[in-house]
Amino acid sequence: MDLTSIRERVLIDVLRWTPKGTLSRLLGYCARRPIPRRLRRPLFTAFARRVGADLGEVELPLDDYASLDAFFTRGLRPGARPIPSDGATVISPCDGTVSAIGVAEGGHLIQAKGKAYTLADLLADDAAAARFAGGPYVTIYLSPRDYHRVHFAVDGPVTGFQHVPGTCFPVNAAAVKHVDRLFARNERLVTYQDTGGGEIATVMVAATGVGHMTVTYDAVETHMPRRGRPGPRVRFAAGRAARRGDELGAFHLGSTVILLFEPGRVRLRPLEPGARIRLGDPLGERASARRTHRGDAAA
Repeated sequence: MDLTSIRERVLIDVLRWTPKGTLSRLLGYCARRPIPRRLRRPLFTAFARRVGADLGEVELPLDDYASLDAFFTRGLRPGARPIPSDGATVISPCDGTVSAIGVAEGGHLIQAKGKAYTLADLLADDAAAARFAGGPYVTIYLSPRDYHRVHFAVDGPVTGFQHVPGTCFPVNAAAVKHVDRLFARNERLVTYQDTGGGEIATVMVAATGVGHMTVTYDAVETHMPRRGRPGPRVRFAAGRAARRGDELGAFHLGSTVILLFEPGRVRLRPLEPGARIRLGDPLGERASARRTHRGDAAA
């Protein structure tokens, strides 16, 4: 084991004993505290330079972001993320780095080399897990440099959601490597859509420092003080309209998005873990418009 791996493991072991929920709430509280206007531009400029964020895409003048949380959840200037005109294209719902992509064979997803977890654990819903078993999935990690809003990857009404309380481990590469079942342990919010040709689930996974997660289609509250049990799956009497590229929600700091598809409904592009991706980039295409692409993996 190399020195870097030893340091990562020590850090993760320390975090295991840290009250991560309390730490995250504290960081979230600090992130929402107002910043004097005269300090905003130099502070956000320095932060962006440190993490590599692109200030040329920011929707508003830096002076208008009253807090670190407001800056993290900033919008984009018009036209910064064009959406493909082909309605059959499945788009990336966010900016980030692909950390895993594949097919959930036997209901298992790959977290990292040698580490897997199950759909049943991730979704806390056996019926939903059975529906997505054998289907394609993609996991996208949002780092501090990234745009932190999440959008809909396909057209189709939101049929419901489920909030699953949990802990708040970090979701960076070190944690993914060393924490078993990481995404099935952290707090998460699952949004379900009916595409007319199969259901998809967009799973927002919380992490250390995430003040909370919000969505546009409901007033669901996340990041509760107690871990508790998974809440019941909420099913809307009538689906709530959602178009591909519309805003779904936001991370109030940063985390991970996992997209799940039913078997045979989507053909994903042959992306590799570590690939950078942005909101609106094509992830694949829906079954109704499949064409044979040499090198593509059918799902």
